[in-house]
Amino acid sequence: MEARGQAVCGQEALDLLNCVTQNPFDQDKCIRLLHSLRHCVLTKKVNKFSLDKQEHKDKDSVSKKN
Repeated sequence: MEARGQAVCGQEALDLLNCVTQNPFDQDKCIRLLHSLRHCVLTKKVNKFSLDKQEHKDKDSVSKKN
């Protein structure tokens, strides 16, 4: 996990999810956010997200490649 208890690339993922729920749908904005999330997961070597809400997990809420 990163500082302040947020998952790796969690803010980018949340921003993209919130973008697709907006009405009217701004496709250009969502595409920019998709690219931002893609850059984050490549940079930080994330290979899987989880929506599991367990508070006392030993693992991060995303899996990383080694």
